[in-house]
Amino acid sequence: MEHTTKKASSSKGLLQTEELYQYILETSVYPREPAPLKELRDVTASHPWSLMGTAPDAGQLMTLLLKLVNAKNTIEIGVFTGYSLLLTALTIPDDGKITALDLSRESYEIGLPVIRKAGVEHKINFVESEALPVLDKLLESHENEGSFDFAFVDADKVNFWNYHERLMKLVKVGGIVVYDNTLWGGSIVMPEELAPERMRDGRKFTLEFNKLLAADPRIHISHAALGDGITICLRIV
Repeated sequence: MEHTTKKASSSKGLLQTEELYQYILETSVYPREPAPLKELRDVTASHPWSLMGTAPDAGQLMTLLLKLVNAKNTIEIGVFTGYSLLLTALTIPDDGKITALDLSRESYEIGLPVIRKAGVEHKINFVESEALPVLDKLLESHENEGSFDFAFVDADKVNFWNYHERLMKLVKVGGIVVYDNTLWGGSIVMPEELAPERMRDGRKFTLEFNKLLAADPRIHISHAALGDGITICLRIV
């Protein structure tokens, strides 16, 4: 007898309506969101690219991850107005450090007054530069290998794998790397011809990156449907 495998008729995930998402935000996320983060989120809301900001529920999970690994030395690739940067600065110890990399300081300047008001600017080393040259420079010194506890990447998708290869040397065994936008607006499950033109390149790179991560023996991963999708990687070797 021929056996066929049937696809599940419905998703096991319940989060399929805006109402459920708002319930999570209003019940579990917003009440515990530190005031500086709310202020920065409000400041960012009027930005024409406000959707680029880290989703608050994803940010809440990142805070938990930072605490779980007792993060003290972190790196962030792609800063925008600094929501994820601020939450990291609020979470790590007073003598902790964040190496923050972004091509432009302009968006960072929007959130900087909030960061200063929160009293955590001293933890941030903002570097206005492409990320790859900075990562390569760090790797020139062997003492930087395995020196970071946590990394967050929300930058150009074409270089995600290049970032990953370098972060697998910079982040310690037992450290965590989080990648944002790994569902790319849901376009990854669309036929290419139906994906919006502006999303097609990112869709292609995201699909390739997700496959590479899934096959990488150096990490354990969890791919979560928070925000625009985040993938959490625990370095194991």
